[in-house]
Amino acid sequence: MEKKNVHVGSVDLTLYLVVILLVGIGVVMVFSASYMTAANRAIFDFDPFFFLRRNAIFAIMGFVAMNVLAYISYEFLRPFSLILYIICAVLLVVVMFIGVQSGGAVRWIPFPIIGRFQPSELAKAAIIFTLAFLIERYPKALHSWVGLISYSALVGVMAALVFYGGFSASVIIAAIGFGMIFIASPHFWRFILAGGGLVGAVVGYLVLDQMFFGGFRGRRFTAWLDPFSDQMGVGFQTVQSLFAVASGGWFGVGIGQSRQASFIPEPHNDIIFAIIVEELGLVGAGMILILFGVFIWRGIIIAIRAKDTFSSLVAIGIVFTVAFQTIINVAVVTNTIPNTGVTLPFISYGGTSLLVKMGLAGILLNISRYVKEEQPEPRRTKPRKSERERSNNRDGTNGRRKKRRRQLSREN
Repeated sequence: MEKKNVHVGSVDLTLYLVVILLVGIGVVMVFSASYMTAANRAIFDFDPFFFLRRNAIFAIMGFVAMNVLAYISYEFLRPFSLILYIICAVLLVVVMFIGVQSGGAVRWIPFPIIGRFQPSELAKAAIIFTLAFLIERYPKALHSWVGLISYSALVGVMAALVFYGGFSASVIIAAIGFGMIFIASPHFWRFILAGGGLVGAVVGYLVLDQMFFGGFRGRRFTAWLDPFSDQMGVGFQTVQSLFAVASGGWFGVGIGQSRQASFIPEPHNDIIFAIIVEELGLVGAGMILILFGVFIWRGIIIAIRAKDTFSSLVAIGIVFTVAFQTIINVAVVTNTIPNTGVTLPFISYGGTSLLVKMGLAGILLNISRYVKEEQPEPRRTKPRKSERERSNNRDGTNGRRKKRRRQLSREN
């Protein structure tokens, strides 16, 4: 039997530096990708620094939030996990009635001072903490179909509410939730059956949307197969991003020298990785992907070493959030998957997204301070023999020796 002690130390310095580097790169690249757009549009007051200024403010706020959450124990969030889930669900319903539309999606709630707030970003944190809390509280629930379906329903409800504001955000919520359930589930094949049914439902929806309703998402799926067949319509963004990637070469055309930023709609947002490849080349883009890889690696190590089930699942949920969004964003830019609007974590423009991601990074850093140590119990030693037992042993040993000497004497 082994006792588990918890050692409280400093934050994971490697993870901390990676987040700072990614946010710093994001501030530079958002300015590089957006200054022409902002300078040429009246809605931004023809101010080339419009996006830089706002993004820098959110980056500073995120830096403060990350450092505060890194040192104020995340344990205070544990009892509020279900409340956070309910608050997010209410906010997502509110979006349906008073939400602000932008880019064809209704995702934002207007606030007087802070501007627009995107509840779907906070919903990612809510699903992480809720699942971690329930799985730790009821560890045997996933041993049955009822438990698996119940936890899946929690994910499904949140994904359905987010779906109103965008298909891509709904997919991310589902991926995070089912990824956490998969990690915690002791029955692999049950999860595979449930996950296969979900994937089939999504594919079926896209096919039906295209065949019978002529929906935009269905057209995006067909444009993915051949974006150049409708390069001035649904395939326009994909084609322009592919041109940007192709013109980057090994070392890029230089920061601020992008040609495709003038053609890509909102290049500072979901398609910013295409501008990164064009301006920094394969080498620069590869270095950024390595930074994301280091973030994921350190996050997995933190999850393995976490002190309890709750913190371990929270850590892996945060890793899933960053990993899934990075993979989907890069896959969209390279036309590996159909075009969908997913921001590149820590880099794409977006105040709510940056604040939430840096807050989650702070919580992950906090978890890294509490390292589980395995210490074996002291080795049990045999009880010391009494003086009488030692005397008997000596007498027995001496008797055997005398007998052996007498036998040798008779033989001689």
